[in-house]
Formats: sequence, C-alpha cells, structure tokens
Amino acid sequence: MYKLDRLGRSLTHLLDLVADLQRRGVGLISLTDAINTSSAQGRLVLNLFASLAEFERELIRERTLAGLAAARARGRVGGRKPGLSDEAQRTARAAELLYKARELSVDDMARSLRICKATFYKYLHHRGVALHVQPLSSPVAPA
Repeated sequence: MYKLDRLGRSLTHLLDLVADLQRRGVGLISLTDAINTSSAQGRLVLNLFASLAEFERELIRERTLAGLAAARARGRVGGRKPGLSDEAQRTARAAELLYKARELSVDDMARSLRICKATFYKYLHHRGVALHVQPLSSPVAPA
C-alpha cells in the first residue's frame, strides 16, 4: 500500500483488515510509512501509526465541528441560498405558462425547456401552480 491512513477508516477497521490479511497469509508493506507486517516489530509500528492516524482524523473532525459551531454563533449559515436563481425563476415562469396552455405533454414541455420532468414539477410547485388531475377513462360497457 502507499500510505497507512488510506487503508482504513478507523483503527478498528484497519486492524481488522490487517488481521484478515494475516489469516490469509498476506503481509502488508507500506511504501511511505516503512511498515512491514511480516515481523513483530512491523506489526508494533503498524499499531502505533494506525493509532496516530486515527487520533489525527479525530482532531480534524473536532476542529471542523468547532469551526462550524463558531460560524453559526456568528450568524453564518452554510449551504445554498433558498429559492431559485434568476435563470431558474425565468424557466419556472415559462413552465407555468406552458402548463397552463395545455397544448403539450409534460414530457414535451420539459424537453422544450431542457429540464427533466422532476425539475418541471418542482418549478410548478415553486410557482404555486395547481396540477391538473385527469380522470381515468370510464370502462366501455360490453355490447
């Protein structure tokens, strides 16, 4: 492997993987960490490095969470702004006009606007357009 911390998500996962490989008679050699699990010394170094890698991941996680909490405390909110962009609003208006005209199928309307059907319906919902419910055709009575 190239680097130890790329092999497992956690210390437990890494050690389970190494144990499984050892049961299969496979040794592990890290190219950048100078670890060779075919010896007792290599296994000791593996465990130490794995513990340090997990510790580092946890520190990064804690710092990230603390940074997000501090940003929220300052009133910063992450993520995309709610609503539609100007271009999407124009497309939503066009979708509404096409839908109310009732001249094309929904597939054709969406295709003409170069959006998928799900986006077409999302735009109608955003504009508050009531959807038409087409009644099922009545069965033909036997002659």
